[in-house]
Amino acid sequence: MAQLLKPVSIETMMSSIGEEVGVSPWREVTQEMIDKFADATDDHQFIHVDPVRAAAETPFGGTIAHGFLSLSLLSAMAYETVPPLEGAEMGINYGFDRLRFVSPVRCGARVRARFTLVSANVRPSGWVQIQHDVTIEIEGERKPAITAQWLTLAVLRRDDEQATA
Repeated sequence: MAQLLKPVSIETMMSSIGEEVGVSPWREVTQEMIDKFADATDDHQFIHVDPVRAAAETPFGGTIAHGFLSLSLLSAMAYETVPPLEGAEMGINYGFDRLRFVSPVRCGARVRARFTLVSANVRPSGWVQIQHDVTIEIEGERKPAITAQWLTLAVLRRDDEQATA
């Protein structure tokens, strides 16, 4: 999938600190996604993969997505929502300073992410460490699925003179 958003300069990014920089489109969490994630992670707990038992034995009314499945959607949601930094060759997930799984995501629910830029710091390497406050919302629900402080690194393209210095 090609990035369709216009890249922004570091100056433009810096001027957006403290602002909401994007809200992703809604995306449905299907049982097929949940089952594939269960297979990939070897987490086949019935609350995720057995709709009949989950409806009968849990307060959720059916299956729910793995918390880490909901979290893993952040990369795609950011890619389609947050403008990339000019000159960035790639982005790298650097981790989380804070992460909370607030509410379960029921099978069939739609989720989206809101991104607020907290900081952007150019490291001595020339890479840019970026922090976003992120909320993954569940359509029609008062409480979000996830709140987090997400750290990423933008790896900037280096010209030949810099690369050999």
